[in-house]
Amino acid sequence: MTRKQILRSVIFIVLVLWMVVHLTYILRTNGDVKDRFVGFNAEKNDTIDALVIGSSPVAPCFITPKIYGDMGITMYPLSSNMQRPVASKYLLEEALKTQSPDLVIFEMRMWTANDEDLLGNMAHTREVTDNMKYSVNRKKTINAMVDDKSDRINYYFDIFKYHSNWKTLFLWSQFRTLFYSYPDDLKGHVIETDVGPADEPAQVPVTVKEPIPSEQEEYLLDLLDYLKEKDQKALFVVTPYSATEDEQKKINYMSELISSKGYDFLDMNSYVDEMGLDFEKDIRDYGTHVNIVGGEKITDWFENYLQENYVNTGVALTADHRGDKKYSSWDKAYELWKSLCIDAKEQVKYNIENEIYYELETE
Repeated sequence: MTRKQILRSVIFIVLVLWMVVHLTYILRTNGDVKDRFVGFNAEKNDTIDALVIGSSPVAPCFITPKIYGDMGITMYPLSSNMQRPVASKYLLEEALKTQSPDLVIFEMRMWTANDEDLLGNMAHTREVTDNMKYSVNRKKTINAMVDDKSDRINYYFDIFKYHSNWKTLFLWSQFRTLFYSYPDDLKGHVIETDVGPADEPAQVPVTVKEPIPSEQEEYLLDLLDYLKEKDQKALFVVTPYSATEDEQKKINYMSELISSKGYDFLDMNSYVDEMGLDFEKDIRDYGTHVNIVGGEKITDWFENYLQENYVNTGVALTADHRGDKKYSSWDKAYELWKSLCIDAKEQVKYNIENEIYYELETE
């Protein structure tokens, strides 16, 4: 082959690879999780003050536009449904490519579960790996989350999974993800209006502990080492939910382990009374997620916690970005949330008054 032929071949291969990658981004199934990750990629470099990593309760629980409107702090969630703990370090590594957060917050509910119990639906694994841009770190994430080496090829090249979604190429909501970067109007937050009464978390003395599954402890120690290596401030939290006695014992165990490594641990289950959280009205689906009313109560309380423990002490989150043109999209997000939450809270009230409760999915 001549040099010109070789050059043409190289150009052709590069163009094909480019097309495959970006077509994959478009074809990936749309939804709240994809919007959240695509939205994160659209944020300007080094403008996120606090990053939240965890499973599905994160998005409705932390009202990020409100936190900005009340405090001037930009907080963004990288959360997905039933997010397995093994993903945490890799998601942080991915985020650190473009952001330098003062604080990284990890939601810890899933860390009490056996990993084998979280593998029943690999779609939840894909919600992590298929929402990352193609990179070496994405490959490492897949290797860590997919044990069957023969199956990894379907994760490396997820177009195999989504090739039948070709019709979505003509939808603007999908085509706009060509570069896997498009602003999320509510900065990752999700408004929920369902109601599903639940039991309050089990009351277990903090001295009563039970080890978390060995694989989760291994992931946790690895994560703690990574945080130390990066000199990254971190806060580990458990958002309010109907924790069982067994789960609460494991939460106590994590609290002691994490605190012994010099990191803050916040079990919000211990403060539901201070929040005024009503498990009969403020929970969306019988114990796991909160609706907009519960989310607002938790966010108000959490803002005070951040103010007292980080802002006032000068440890982190001391910048107030309100009024800065660089953060105008956050001002818009706050105004949008304020307008949407009025009707949302009225819907919650209507559901309660008419005893319209969340319908569980049935097979």
